[in-house]
Amino acid sequence: MKKFFKIIGIILLLAIVFVLVAGIFVRKDYHIERSITINAPKEKVWTQVSTLSGINKWNPWSAKDPNIISSYEGQDGTVGAVYKWESKEVGTGSQTLTKLEAPSRVESHLHFIKPFSGEANVFMNLQEEGSGTKATWGFDTHYAYPKNVMMLFINMDKVMGEAYDDGLGKLKTLSESN
Repeated sequence: MKKFFKIIGIILLLAIVFVLVAGIFVRKDYHIERSITINAPKEKVWTQVSTLSGINKWNPWSAKDPNIISSYEGQDGTVGAVYKWESKEVGTGSQTLTKLEAPSRVESHLHFIKPFSGEANVFMNLQEEGSGTKATWGFDTHYAYPKNVMMLFINMDKVMGEAYDDGLGKLKTLSESN
């Protein structure tokens, strides 16, 4: 039995050393962006991306939990407005509008509380493209050492990319139908 615990101890020690050493070499910054062309004028798309309530109509995470508890603070559609959520499916956090450049760019700050703490900056950029609008949605975050090691085990491009593609598809449908 003593030998068993010794082996378990060595395995745990090696795992800790692996995390600490790997964290030195694994990237700490993560960026993703996805784009879609929407057959609607930029001003029409702007109405879907410039307010937190508008964003939550096409946000892929809002749809994952019908029992999400959410609230808004401040005047929606203005810098400083806040959306807060609490959910067993998508965690707990808040989104604050930080910059609005009508009708071209929206920036916001995400603060994740559960299941993992973290922060990220998000943007939506709108550009005229032909008779429609190119919408580019981006996400930037920083994982501190040694938390950055989780990037070895999670395919963020797949997870986030699929969610962003889904959200942009919903934004396209909403913008083209209204």
